[in-house]
Amino acid sequence: MGIRSLELRAKVVVEGFRTGLNRSPRHGFSVEFSEYRQYTQGDDPRFLDWRLFARTDRSYIRRFEDETNLRCYLVMDASSSMSLGSAGYSKYDYGRTIAAALAWMLNRQGDAVGLTLFDESVRTIVPARYRPGQLRRLLIGLEGAPAGRDTNPAPALETACRRLRKRGLVILISDLLAPVEQIEQGLRMLRGCGHDFVVFQILDPIELSLKVDGPRLFEDLEDGHEVYSDPATTRDEYLRRLSAHNSRIREACHASGGDFRLIPTDSPHATALGEFLRNRRTSHR
Repeated sequence: MGIRSLELRAKVVVEGFRTGLNRSPRHGFSVEFSEYRQYTQGDDPRFLDWRLFARTDRSYIRRFEDETNLRCYLVMDASSSMSLGSAGYSKYDYGRTIAAALAWMLNRQGDAVGLTLFDESVRTIVPARYRPGQLRRLLIGLEGAPAGRDTNPAPALETACRRLRKRGLVILISDLLAPVEQIEQGLRMLRGCGHDFVVFQILDPIELSLKVDGPRLFEDLEDGHEVYSDPATTRDEYLRRLSAHNSRIREACHASGGDFRLIPTDSPHATALGEFLRNRRTSHR
């Protein structure tokens, strides 16, 4: 997180796990080498491995994994609550690093990636494309600071549904500090359209523990409402309500066939994303 360049930061994160989101069960002649098979009459000689022929005097065809041409939308929360940060950087900066790393990886493996920024409504849309300069457009879209006064992912998820004409992947990155009904509404739309989706809930360590010394004046970053409270006396009730809120979101994700990940901002990006991607590949197999 000390790297100022978002693009360079994304590359460093991707180097930590080096794997792909989508693996194709079909074989064709694509970009990712899969295995060898013996040459048979009628095979295209362009795909003969001549180096292997020189070593073994046998003809083998390089077999590749077929590109699936995945279309993906990154749906990023840019509301004011994402500006909280106790580790020297905000939830938004942490979350957009995840978005940039996924965009960099998907773009490199030939998939079409788009971006939607939202707060109480949709703010920015970068259509899903695979073309020169697309990664730069996505990174520019992730610049700036969160400013929205409310959090409502439903309109952004609906927008992603309408723009993905075929089955695609939607990745929601948010603190999800919104009414669960709004989140459930968006997830039901994704399920109804037949899209695969992943939800990354980004929370600051203080939000997960409320470990604050002494009574404080707490201010809502979105509506400015202030509450004077002593965490020592309210922590148990706060944690109970937070746990209940997150459990409902997790259940809604699983009920709609999606994946849910809660990621504290003090956990390494490569560890969090690497574990998720390994589990995803295992489940697809």
